[in-house]
Amino acid sequence: MELAKKAFRIFADATEAYHQTDNVDTPCPNPYGEGTFEHVLFAKNWVDVVQWHLEDLIRDPAIDPAEALVLKRRIDASNQVRTDMVEQIDTYFRDKYAGVAALPDATINTETPAWALDRLSILAVKIYHMNAETERTDADEAHVARCRGKLDILLEQEKDLTAAIDMLLADIEAGRKYMKVYRQMKMYNDPATNPVLYAKK
Repeated sequence: MELAKKAFRIFADATEAYHQTDNVDTPCPNPYGEGTFEHVLFAKNWVDVVQWHLEDLIRDPAIDPAEALVLKRRIDASNQVRTDMVEQIDTYFRDKYAGVAALPDATINTETPAWALDRLSILAVKIYHMNAETERTDADEAHVARCRGKLDILLEQEKDLTAAIDMLLADIEAGRKYMKVYRQMKMYNDPATNPVLYAKK
């Protein structure tokens, strides 16, 4: 099985596992051995699906402002974890293909393999929830029909994205593409680069 298709299966399994409890505080029940690439992929999707539900919670118009602030800080922390995990996955690919010599006409891709997998992970969460919308018995038929149409598009995106990721990896392995990893260097989380934070020192 191509890597992207395998990754999507792991992402879908993690999303399904989350919904066994549907609780943002449930510990991640990772079935893969620590240190394996599969373990990282499962954990990555768990972060994404938990954050999806945190984003739902914070949009409650009746939410207590103090609770909203706690959730916002949790979402910010989750975003940092997500970025760190993407960079961890890119490090895996960079090490894996370190010995590949780029061809003279090799080109760089607009995004790294890990950021493409990040999109695939979030797509798995979208597909799960859109499918759930098509199965609602408390919604009218027009809503269900709209969601069926959206689900069809998401499933098409899954096919296109998995194929594109596997093609990118094949191109890197053959030297037709080469990787450069740019760290995100988020400034607002860093007390040395966020002026609101360093002004308080």
